[in-house]
Amino acid sequence: MGDYSKALEFYEKSHQILEKALPPNHPDLASSYNNIGGVYNDMGDYSKALEFYEKSHQILEKALPPNHPHLATSYNNIGQVYNDMGDYSKALEFYGKSHQILEKALPPNHPDLAISHNNIGQVYNNMGDYSKALEFYEKSHKIYEKALPPNHPDLAISYNNFGQVYNNMGDYSKALEFYEKAHKILEKALPPNHPNLAISYNKIGQVYNNMGDYSKALEFYEKAHKILEKALPPNHPHLATSYTCIGQVYNNMGDYSKALEFYEKAHKIYEKALPPNHPHLATSYNNIGQVYNDMGDYSKALEFYEKAHQIKEKALPPNHPELAISYNSIGQV
Repeated sequence: MGDYSKALEFYEKSHQILEKALPPNHPDLASSYNNIGGVYNDMGDYSKALEFYEKSHQILEKALPPNHPHLATSYNNIGQVYNDMGDYSKALEFYGKSHQILEKALPPNHPDLAISHNNIGQVYNNMGDYSKALEFYEKSHKIYEKALPPNHPDLAISYNNFGQVYNNMGDYSKALEFYEKAHKILEKALPPNHPNLAISYNKIGQVYNNMGDYSKALEFYEKAHKILEKALPPNHPHLATSYTCIGQVYNNMGDYSKALEFYEKAHKIYEKALPPNHPHLATSYNNIGQVYNDMGDYSKALEFYEKAHQIKEKALPPNHPELAISYNSIGQV
């Protein structure tokens, strides 16, 4: 439910008991490390998440045969952290290792294979390779349609992913269609203040913003933000994303002081929560630069655009669309 500090407290208490009771390479200890790593990842503390996931993986490698499904889960978790950190080549490497095991271990329409296709698709989407992303998302969706009842939350994840790619491609009517399918499922499946509902409102708001319907965009972004404030710790990256979205609408509306206020709130969280070369920090610098550019303060704009570009050059593959946008921003000042 998003109460991460409580979850961490209970997992750590459990771990202390297991450490006393079990030999050091017992699989139950691996599960325990895994649980703690999962909470740190959800909290946006990626270095801590990796530390615990790797401890878990070392035990599993010793305890299990090389194609055991638990090893696939472990590779998957490590891949997820690298994806969240913006290290996409590492993410693909670990997701690929996980997928190879699952293909050998599971029947072809098993939901875990759908999750695996989905994860690989997500990395390609983040890298800006949208045709590859759609290819993997479609593989995933075909399995879900066969394996799950029509209102299962995992189908919502699948619809959301299609929506995200179409939004990135600029096909906004398609994006809204898929995001709304996802949202209907989530409303039935989840309690009203669940963080996943906020993420869903946020996605719909994003499409309206891209379409230039700013009042609709603000309406959905604010619904999302109210849920996140209740559900998450104050420095969680999802809150920063939420502030960024609201700031973006105000900037598009020409209310630059409001835009800066929300972008700076977001940036403070990102600085605390993320490693210094995370792509989200680049986006954050870029957003602040954009407001200064729109206000006519070109020296300030250039300063922030260049900070953004330095991060993007380190974090992204050389043909990523974001790099083109970045060069364009600097060129326009």
